[in-house]
Amino acid sequence: MKIKYNAPLTLTFAIIASLLVLVDQISGTHLIPTYFMVPGKGMFNTGNWVDWMTLVTHTLGHSSWNHLLSNMALLLMLGPILEEKYGSLSLFLMIFITALATGLLNAFLFPTALLGASGIVFMMILLTSFTNNRNGEIPLSFILILILYLAAEIINAFSYDDISQFAHIMGGVCGSLFGFLRPRKR
Repeated sequence: MKIKYNAPLTLTFAIIASLLVLVDQISGTHLIPTYFMVPGKGMFNTGNWVDWMTLVTHTLGHSSWNHLLSNMALLLMLGPILEEKYGSLSLFLMIFITALATGLLNAFLFPTALLGASGIVFMMILLTSFTNNRNGEIPLSFILILILYLAAEIINAFSYDDISQFAHIMGGVCGSLFGFLRPRKR
């Protein structure tokens, strides 16, 4: 048997995100807060190309190894399934759209910065419930996951923490839309 690079997009994403945390922590250059964190409302500078770039790159940056591991565990579990179902290009576009949507809305609606791949993970969680679905059907697993995660995020929104429940919800909305639109593997 041989080891296969079975999900190139998912694995490359995880490797880049891991290397960024490693380089940021070893170098002490504040690479992640500078290039991989979306500034919040009032801090986003529309004339700064770096701020525009962070609308997408924020998904690669993580504040710590624990933050990275909590996102990568689910990403590495769900990503290969979705990459096989939809193809690397389609999944890349779904990740890009989700990152851009969460980044834009955060930059213009919320005063806090945005960092991490949890919006992407929530997109994948809800999209995965559509993987063995036929046209014209709404999977019961999708409805249950939607209710459970939405309830948890609404409850967590009232606690004071550094977690963007909005990014989770927005990622779930994107995953739901992608599931209903059913992009085809190319």
